[in-house]
Amino acid sequence: MMKNYLLLVMLIASCQLFSQEIYLNTGKNFTKYNYKNGFGQADPDLQSGTGNFYEIGFNKPLPNKHMLYSYGLSLNEYNALGGNVANSYSWETKYLGLKAGLGFTFFPMDNLHKLNFLVQAGILGETIIYGKQKMDGAYYDLVHQKEFSGVVVEPSMGFQVKYRVPSFGSLSVGYNLGQTYNVSNSTTEKISFMTHQLQLGVHFPIN
Repeated sequence: MMKNYLLLVMLIASCQLFSQEIYLNTGKNFTKYNYKNGFGQADPDLQSGTGNFYEIGFNKPLPNKHMLYSYGLSLNEYNALGGNVANSYSWETKYLGLKAGLGFTFFPMDNLHKLNFLVQAGILGETIIYGKQKMDGAYYDLVHQKEFSGVVVEPSMGFQVKYRVPSFGSLSVGYNLGQTYNVSNSTTEKISFMTHQLQLGVHFPIN
């Protein structure tokens, strides 16, 4: 699937107008789960886990050229570790979602500036497509567990530094902080999680 995405953006890279762009971001998620059982008790043994993320999307400036909006498709891995001396377990999950965002650039989105700094806010709606719990060598499915399944929403804020490469597009590094909530879970077991996301991106101008 990633090969198809890379082929798509390479075909688009021949366009030279910088008014709008296709982007491809990837990087690492560092996720801290907050789990409460049916009695409202938290699990003190949960530890942060790491996972990958991939996002492909579209940026377009607003009439004020310092502002832009974006939307895209993302695949996030949110993982965790837990346990004590008696037993241990891990969660491995993948969520597919749609993201919309608004950004402010410190310099106009044009060909006069090679370096640009952006601050961004967004909201991501996603749902689990893969989930496994490994406990003492046994695997359990998480996809149909109410606290993991359904619709989860993640408001986020972050920043991005972009460097324009003539006749190519732009390269970027960034950071994003998001807090995810399951808005469709009506059971007494609750899961939310905070994610620190480190990003690397490529951006291609389009007509």
